[in-house]
Amino acid sequence: MKENIYDIIVVGAGTAGVVAALQASRAGAKTLLIEKYGIPGGTITMAGVNGIGVFFACGKQIIAGIGWELVVKTLAVEGKQPPSPEEIAHLPLQNSIRVNTALYAMICDQQLNLADIDTLYHAMPAEVRREENDWTLLICTKNGLSQYRGRVLIDCTGDANLVQIAGYNVISQPVLQPATYTFHLQGYDLKTLNEEKLRIAYQNAINNNLFRDEEFGWAGKDLGDRLIRLLRNHGNNAIHLCGFNASDSKGKTNLDIAGRNLILKIFRWLQSQPGFEQIEISSIATECGVRETAVIEGKKYITVEDYEQGRFWPDALCYSFYPIDLHTCEGNGLIYRPLDHGILPTIPRGAMLPKKSSFLIAAGRHISGDREANSAFRVTASCMAMGQAAGAMGALSAKTAKDPEELSLESIKTLLAEHNAIIPKEKFLKRECFINSYSSRK
Repeated sequence: MKENIYDIIVVGAGTAGVVAALQASRAGAKTLLIEKYGIPGGTITMAGVNGIGVFFACGKQIIAGIGWELVVKTLAVEGKQPPSPEEIAHLPLQNSIRVNTALYAMICDQQLNLADIDTLYHAMPAEVRREENDWTLLICTKNGLSQYRGRVLIDCTGDANLVQIAGYNVISQPVLQPATYTFHLQGYDLKTLNEEKLRIAYQNAINNNLFRDEEFGWAGKDLGDRLIRLLRNHGNNAIHLCGFNASDSKGKTNLDIAGRNLILKIFRWLQSQPGFEQIEISSIATECGVRETAVIEGKKYITVEDYEQGRFWPDALCYSFYPIDLHTCEGNGLIYRPLDHGILPTIPRGAMLPKKSSFLIAAGRHISGDREANSAFRVTASCMAMGQAAGAMGALSAKTAKDPEELSLESIKTLLAEHNAIIPKEKFLKRECFINSYSSRK
């Protein structure tokens, strides 16, 4: 069995993983990136969630670095300019930047190649074990099993798969956030339709158990509001798949099948309604987007109080900025709380390190935190920032033979700053943030 030796092995080429691999390699580490699909980008490319955010808060850019670089390069190919902090300051707190998903994937491929990273698509870890001073991974490929060795592992799977296979604890909630399957509809004009008749038809469909109202996503007080929202958005990020646990392959399979079945059922029902005779499904994501599975049991734990109060952790490595955004299958389908003005949460190193582990780092939505905090820091720009922090820690750890927890914070921050990341400051000017926020609302 052929063995390949690396400084860093990153598992998962999603929003965090691509950035982690790029940072590690650009810092001089021999890097392998493993991905189960044939395309990088994760949720952005596979689940069709192409709004990337949030990079800005209080009229300032608070996340930059390699993730921002990938976004800017993608926009440039589209002939577009990225927004400035001033341009985005007046937008809602959950503002995002939309990119062409195909171009984003191509830019990621290009940059991974330029960084001389060994990328292995269509591969998944089957076994992980710590041997002497290295990790040994048994990887399932199209040709069978291959063995790889690495000094430092970075789990960017989004589900803490690598951490679990390595034998460390994760935390999973008994009830998980619903997932959303992205799709796009065309061939109708909502302005020409009788909305009241649509609401009545929808209510009849609910009463006849064809649908459940919670399947049509979130928001709205009256029965039919969710349907109208879906139609106005032409599908897109609109539906809820409730009661699924996508932590393992069987659960993810069941979720993806159920998602496509629901989209088909919605489409066929709409075909039977007046005004939808020419309706089409113009596109559908490759897989259902998952908001929540498991988080690592970390050396530090981010609570919603930490997040909403903008706690500055002594070992903070990046910012995160997004409202509490917990999707549910009850009530109006969403618990949503914007952050107070002047609040700017940080992500600590300890939340990215599995408890009792060594030379193992996690980055992405599965870092250590409670449900409500996770509902905010799980978004793409925050995951990119975590990925860059993980890549920097991994490169320094491999070079010095020091566990990521033992690295000096100054050395990590210095390396991140060299690659244009924004480093959290303990004395973030909340007063200045308040002034910028107030000015943007005038």
